[in-house]
Amino acid sequence: MNRATLDKQPTDVARMFDDVAARYDLTNDVLSLGQDRAWRTRVVHAVDAQPGQTVLDIAAGTGTSSLPFQRLGAHVVPADFSIGMLRQGRKQYPTLAFTAADATRLPFADASFDAVTMSFGLRNVVRVDLALREFLRVTKPGGRLVICEFSTPVNPAFRKVYSEYLMVALPKIARRVGSNAESYVYLAESIQAWPDQAGLGAQIADAGWGHVEWQNLTGGIVALHRATKPGE
Repeated sequence: MNRATLDKQPTDVARMFDDVAARYDLTNDVLSLGQDRAWRTRVVHAVDAQPGQTVLDIAAGTGTSSLPFQRLGAHVVPADFSIGMLRQGRKQYPTLAFTAADATRLPFADASFDAVTMSFGLRNVVRVDLALREFLRVTKPGGRLVICEFSTPVNPAFRKVYSEYLMVALPKIARRVGSNAESYVYLAESIQAWPDQAGLGAQIADAGWGHVEWQNLTGGIVALHRATKPGE
């Protein structure tokens, strides 16, 4: 069993995701009651990738989030720092160009991508500010950033119920579907420690992104942040 801690040591987080890679997609589908599919669809619409454009899907895991961009005719690079996730992804989607990458030190040239997107991975990065600046560096002027991340439910009563689900039910369900329950305890704690919608929006703007906006999904369980790199 492996469980990362909230100080987010990169090796611990990577090992944790290595442990859950084989059943990661199934576990997420069960834990979110199928909502993760709708969230991914919203990300695809927000990125609005056109044929021939280049998209960096950072923290892509097994590549499930990357496949729709390829189907749209874009050149997508699924990147992750978990080798276990990359190996599982290559088994599931051998046509995708999986790349090992640290979000705070991306192995890509300046202005390489028309869009950068990250779903449910930013809160696991040790230095969010560095990652957001790296995303800016590798994005073309006028390019897009789309961050889909767990956030703060807007209804106080629902927020309390959701918090109890995270800390009590989520690890139990993870254990029943055969995943690493201890890892999902960390994930629940990391969600609760994460900034709210406005807090993340401020961090994105501080990194140099313009036109920052966000939209709540599923009552604020998830927030979809969008921004543009100043330029064209």
